[in-house]
Amino acid sequence: MNEDKKTFKVSQEDIELAKKAAPADLREQEPVSIFNEILDWVESFVFAMFIIILIFIFLLRIVTVEGESMNATLDDKDRVIITHLNYTPKRDDVVVANSSVLNKTIIKRVIGVGGDTVKIDYNVNKVFVNGEEISNEHINGTMINKGMFDPNYLISDGVYQYKVPDGKVFVMGDNRNNSTDSRTIGFIDNKDVLGHVIFRLYPFKKLGKVK
Repeated sequence: MNEDKKTFKVSQEDIELAKKAAPADLREQEPVSIFNEILDWVESFVFAMFIIILIFIFLLRIVTVEGESMNATLDDKDRVIITHLNYTPKRDDVVVANSSVLNKTIIKRVIGVGGDTVKIDYNVNKVFVNGEEISNEHINGTMINKGMFDPNYLISDGVYQYKVPDGKVFVMGDNRNNSTDSRTIGFIDNKDVLGHVIFRLYPFKKLGKVK
């Protein structure tokens, strides 16, 4: 007795479905291309470097401190990061600025901004802004009146008073006895302020925010 024999044909679609249903370790694996892996890594690295470059061009700069006028907040040869995009100087900010009088770039602390009255009393080692005493926590030593400041601002023995014009700032170094600042070179124009010092990169043992 003959039985009817049926022929079953397996389609390509069935083969593909069977492959997908197989355990992961039995499936056919795509060969790994080391070249493609390296290319992907290089592309990611180049993209990351591009973003970093854009950040430093438009948002940040690295500046080297020269001199000791900001001791002990900043030391000679420190590397710091400044931000400059849409920056407006504020009291107590440490800033980098161009000085047309000294023909060089300086790093100082903003004591007063446009409209402020700054009074420096060497008799009591105090600085007042708009009648209020500011903190001495950043000062390196007791201020000494060396008699070399502009006498036009002298209001009494050992006391100087400065009215900061609009659009300018009055700056001083934290190492006030060893700082050439607004007491001798005058006010700094806001447009000459290059940026606000926000972070110290070097030396690594002092890595951190600048206050």
